[in-house]
Amino acid sequence: MPKSFIKTAILTTTMAAFAGEAMAVEWNVSLWGKRRAFTEHVEKLAELVDAKSNGEFTLNISYGGLSKNRENLDGISIGAFEMAQFCAGYHRDKNPSITVLELPFLGVETLEDERRISEALYRHPAVVSDLARWNATLLMPSPLPQYNIVGVGEAPKTLASYEGLTVRATGGIGKAMSAINAVPTSMSASEVRQALDSGVVKAVAFAPHAHMSFGTIETGKWWTTNLNPGTVNCPVVVNSDALASLSDEHRTILTGSVAEALDHYIANYNQKTMVAWGPALEERGITRVSYSDAALTDFRERVAGPAAAEWVAENTKRGLPAQELYDTAIALIANK
Repeated sequence: MPKSFIKTAILTTTMAAFAGEAMAVEWNVSLWGKRRAFTEHVEKLAELVDAKSNGEFTLNISYGGLSKNRENLDGISIGAFEMAQFCAGYHRDKNPSITVLELPFLGVETLEDERRISEALYRHPAVVSDLARWNATLLMPSPLPQYNIVGVGEAPKTLASYEGLTVRATGGIGKAMSAINAVPTSMSASEVRQALDSGVVKAVAFAPHAHMSFGTIETGKWWTTNLNPGTVNCPVVVNSDALASLSDEHRTILTGSVAEALDHYIANYNQKTMVAWGPALEERGITRVSYSDAALTDFRERVAGPAAAEWVAENTKRGLPAQELYDTAIALIANK
């Protein structure tokens, strides 16, 4: 065999190998805590992207190894990693547009509705521009059910009993707690168990998966079944430059896998987390506390309107079309 042919073959093989390496893309993804119902859509997305790209596009998920949860948006802005999850209430001044979905008593009832409403609002030009300040593109929401409270000490049998009670509650839920004279305290989820054990807070507002994942039910003595003051909005975002730099094929794989990832997330939450929640309370002897319809109606009337008006006024001053965003959210919620 001629030496020239061998050299050409070696060169061709080497170039092909380098081309294959060049095609491979790895993104770093910053989450926190541990794998749980709240992160299942990201885990599923990573699985789908890897499979559809034949291993050429990989999402490397890190739980706390890349950033603190309150700094994930900052990390995205400087390109420290390509994808991250965060909660709007952790830094309301950085992402004011999406905090409209954290207002108390909006009336969102299901995870499916939470998904639909969030995805639609994320496409609003004012929301897109708001997140663009951080070089961030909203990829998908993390739908969560209504929050309720696990606490220690004597259970608050009436809403008046919340006076002076220290409650870990962020965003609109915190405002709701203030309206019944509780003392809302904002802290990240990973700090909650220590705060509850040490007495820094006496109660914690979480969705069921977080009560289980972060151990509040290991300490808690009571749980509110129907307070339902609201929820938090926790999107998954990508660095806009990183998204733009993807090949058309990889970008299509990523964005085209979001719907399936969210379908998996919702099915997992409904079929595993919610099914396990009741037995978890019973096993630990946690008292269930329910409030009358009249008390809850009074609670909503005292909180919802003033909180919405305050949000609109505050964010209009920021330069956002706040009334339009609020009206859009309400219309989406009504369109079931």
